[in-house]
Amino acid sequence: MIETYANAHALAEAAAHGVAMQLEAGLRTGPRAALVATGGRSPGMTYDRLSATCLLDWTRVIVTLSDERCVAADAPDSNARLVRERLLKGEAAKAHLLPLWPRPQPTALRGLTPFDAVMLGMGQDGHVASLIPGDPALIRTLDPRAEALIADVPEGLGSPPVARVTLTLSALLASRAIFLLVAGGAKREVVDRALSGEALPVRSLLAQETVPVRVLWCPSFER
Repeated sequence: MIETYANAHALAEAAAHGVAMQLEAGLRTGPRAALVATGGRSPGMTYDRLSATCLLDWTRVIVTLSDERCVAADAPDSNARLVRERLLKGEAAKAHLLPLWPRPQPTALRGLTPFDAVMLGMGQDGHVASLIPGDPALIRTLDPRAEALIADVPEGLGSPPVARVTLTLSALLASRAIFLLVAGGAKREVVDRALSGEALPVRSLLAQETVPVRVLWCPSFER
């Protein structure tokens, strides 16, 4: 399940190619394609490569987020800002962004499902999106049969410890393919522990058999 790459450049090429193929398939079979993007250090180089992909009709691509900090859209910690600066440029500037903060109408988000591709990073505590250990609502947000696609996360969790909104596990699984980008020995150990059965949020993705998950790992990421 774990794909190993020599460096961040090789991982980014593989991830960008895989996501682009998923979006292309979605555009062949429907009027639009939907990508769930992620924040953090993991996706930057992948976004740079995706943004230069001229084979996609980006005017028909809608991008939303796996999670977002409840901060201003131009704040340094905003995931939407990262997506605008690294992905929605060049050819990909023609795509449409559906932010998670302020929260979108549930029908707008549900209308994008099934997502053609979901990109995720992972924290050293095993969290994906903002499905973070210690959240009192974690059992509910990790329920694969939950109706809610989006949930609030209280401040005090994660880094920075600000309030957030996150897609639920059921939303992440309402997709055709998931790409989990991981770097470093410590996080590789977290993935191994989850695969061995430890009850971490990421295990909920890795243990299910409904949606294919590609785990792409390299020794370190570059911004």
